[in-house]
Amino acid sequence: MDFDVVIVGAGPSGLSAACRLMQQANEAERELSVCVVEKGSEVGAHILSGAVFETRALDELFPDWSERGAPLTTPATHDDVYLLKDGESAQKLPNALVPKSMHNTGGSSPNYVISAGNLCRWLGEQAEQLGVEIFPGFAAQEVLYDADGGVRGIITGDMGVAADGSEKSGHMPGMELRAKYTLFSEGSRGHLGKRLIERFDLAAGKDAQHYGIGLKELWDVPADKHRPGLVVHGSGWPLPKDTQGGFFLYHAENQQVVVGLIVDLAYANPYLSPFDEFQRMKHHPLIKQYLDGGSRVAYGARAITKGGLNCLPRMVLPGGLLIGCDAGTLNFAKIKGLHTAMKSGLIAAETVFEAIADGDEGGRELSHFMTRWEQSWAYAELEETASFGPAIHKYGTLLGGAYNFADQLLGGKLPRVHDTTPDHARLKTRDQATPIDYPKPDGKLSFDKPSSVFLSNTNHEEDQPCHLKLADPEIPIRDNLPKFDEPAQRYCPVGVYEVVEDEAGQPRFQINFQNCIHCKTCDIKDPAQNITWVAPEGGGGPNYPNM
Repeated sequence: MDFDVVIVGAGPSGLSAACRLMQQANEAERELSVCVVEKGSEVGAHILSGAVFETRALDELFPDWSERGAPLTTPATHDDVYLLKDGESAQKLPNALVPKSMHNTGGSSPNYVISAGNLCRWLGEQAEQLGVEIFPGFAAQEVLYDADGGVRGIITGDMGVAADGSEKSGHMPGMELRAKYTLFSEGSRGHLGKRLIERFDLAAGKDAQHYGIGLKELWDVPADKHRPGLVVHGSGWPLPKDTQGGFFLYHAENQQVVVGLIVDLAYANPYLSPFDEFQRMKHHPLIKQYLDGGSRVAYGARAITKGGLNCLPRMVLPGGLLIGCDAGTLNFAKIKGLHTAMKSGLIAAETVFEAIADGDEGGRELSHFMTRWEQSWAYAELEETASFGPAIHKYGTLLGGAYNFADQLLGGKLPRVHDTTPDHARLKTRDQATPIDYPKPDGKLSFDKPSSVFLSNTNHEEDQPCHLKLADPEIPIRDNLPKFDEPAQRYCPVGVYEVVEDEAGQPRFQINFQNCIHCKTCDIKDPAQNITWVAPEGGGGPNYPNM
């Protein structure tokens, strides 16, 4: 099938680009064919974010978003930031000491506590009304290249392939979706984006990219504990002093509370389990007061591309663009990325439409996208906070936070801080690290992985090829187990990886790929860089409601 533009991923950047492309085409009374492929079973099924949303890009895309029924109903009304000193006490930071990037109230335009998945569902509806074709349940598996090496679209994955590679009944081969230009908006650590960055050397001269893992739950809470619009952030306990990260707790609409923990994937202790740190965190009185008597209704986790400007690759390549978290446009100093991702999509759409309207048949490198991007308010945000992540890595949470506070006061004028060590290279060996004894879940505030996977509504057809590829199947037991006690057992937030005993009593590496919620943490944190995540059969993975 031939299109003018193919967009990979129905996230905020991809859908914003699709809408803006069709807006321009309709205004110019010009035919334009735009296709969005989405590996989730529906638009929004794989979307996971906090989220407190800044409307700046949405205001540009749909100034009348309120009249159109955008799912923004709960403005942020109150900001609290805490340092959890231990499992019982917390220190509230005075508002004057909270960096301006963390402020969500008091501005000329309110921020909103939202479901990012529902925002994408709404954006998908707007895109279809404008004439965009959206194909949910189809995973982009390969990139199409022309004879000159330029991108010319994608190939979707086959459907109905058995684990042994044979074709099952109902087998449907993948399709070539050809395009003049292809926008890659797969989210953090996109498996095609990862290949494109390497193939076209897009990260040349940049710092190593950095990531976090964000774990999130949605709770129904009693009415007397619900404060719509309350936004709480904090750091400290239960994370060890050498591990960066922080929690969030947002009061949304309908007596629901969003609670989560972000753990920086630069952590050093191979015994650390982000999932268990999150479960332990909810027992702190500051968090517990809002969750007691409530019920957990959804769970999920997702990697976060958080390196910022120092790590942002070149976003243009022959015949294509990387946008949103596929490139890494998140402003981690704000703990927000939806608005910057959307802005990158808007600029991509305007650049691509201009080229096609001028008679461009595609395949070129649209280098002027970078000029437009670097002149945008989104880029200015990233430039002002470029040292945020690396300063915390280099100096720790408190001193790094102080550096960033001063840097923001001075408008980003302090010397730029860099961190060039990849996250996977930070792990200590098991003999250098201390095992962590996590408390058993109580089934009221804290839970185990199997029950959490159940709440993510994750499903994969069992009889299909495993989408978690090991370059060397021997490495987990031969190398990672003796060196690091195989950390995949703990960094995976849903128990995909286990070390079990075979019939002879010898350790064996087991991959329960049916549990995979597509967070990509294994692709990032494996110390041997032996695991590659590729897209499974379309429609598989989590089905997040209201997340």
